[in-house]
Amino acid sequence: MASFHKHLSITSCIIFLFLCFAISLSSALQVGFYIKSCPNAENVVRQVVQQQYKTDRSIPAALLRMHFHDCFVRGCDASILIDSTSNNQAEKDAGANGSVRGYELIDKIKAALEKACPQKVSCADIITLATRDAVYLAGGPNYNVPTGRRDGLISRASEVNLPGLRFTVSQAQQSFSALGLTINDMVVLLGAGHTIGVAHCNFFKDRLSNFQGTGSPDHTMDKALVKNFNVLCGSNPNLNPSTFLDQNTSFVFDNKYYNQIRKNRGILQIDQELALDSLSAKLVSNLAANNNNFRQSFVQAIVKMGNIQQGNAGEIRENCRRINY
Repeated sequence: MASFHKHLSITSCIIFLFLCFAISLSSALQVGFYIKSCPNAENVVRQVVQQQYKTDRSIPAALLRMHFHDCFVRGCDASILIDSTSNNQAEKDAGANGSVRGYELIDKIKAALEKACPQKVSCADIITLATRDAVYLAGGPNYNVPTGRRDGLISRASEVNLPGLRFTVSQAQQSFSALGLTINDMVVLLGAGHTIGVAHCNFFKDRLSNFQGTGSPDHTMDKALVKNFNVLCGSNPNLNPSTFLDQNTSFVFDNKYYNQIRKNRGILQIDQELALDSLSAKLVSNLAANNNNFRQSFVQAIVKMGNIQQGNAGEIRENCRRINY
């Protein structure tokens, strides 16, 4: 019995230490993390993003997508930025990341920061801060971003397992739940990405009821939209054109996306499912009715997603495309 109690005591100590370690990791991120080590860091990021936005109004959607895809694999550690080598196929070359872009912008920001304060600001924080600033330029809210992330040392294409665009709401919810995100977070984050996002025809042409006589018709899509997309997607079989997921305020970060999917004008299957499925329909209605509610909910969800971490191990990369040597 004494041996049992001794074992129990040791186990309890181990559990206690693990919990303390976990708490320390979760509290490592803080607003103004670079105030002493690189006081001008957030201004540098903002200035480069503003310059890019002047010539490319689609960059907010690109950065939101990059941030999302990065955080869903190994947490928000900039592993999506690492280039593949002859010995390793990295995350960015996984099929699901084929349309992710904005890498050159991250390179520009990193170069500016390395000049201002060498190896102080992580690439993971650059993605997070740049996304915040780009969303604001598109009309979204300006919010505080906790920083202090470290850059991951591992990036494998085989580990990329993102929620699919043809998922049901239940399937998508499971993917988000596995990372500690609620269904409300899911509806808000998908809406945020899609209100200023685009999709190529290959991701939704199977929903078009008369698309060259193929596919399984999805009669939940607005007929006028089907007609338009039959022309767009069928104009040249060798091309794969894209369209805005928000057909009205395409470059503006607002809640109009939710109003559209309630009118059967969701383009991707998951978009329309959000408005029709009982698990998410009420959330969609609430967000469609109040833009301020959407903005506030987005801030809570994006900060929560940005806090997803798999430990604090890592480094501050000198070049975001490769680990330090």
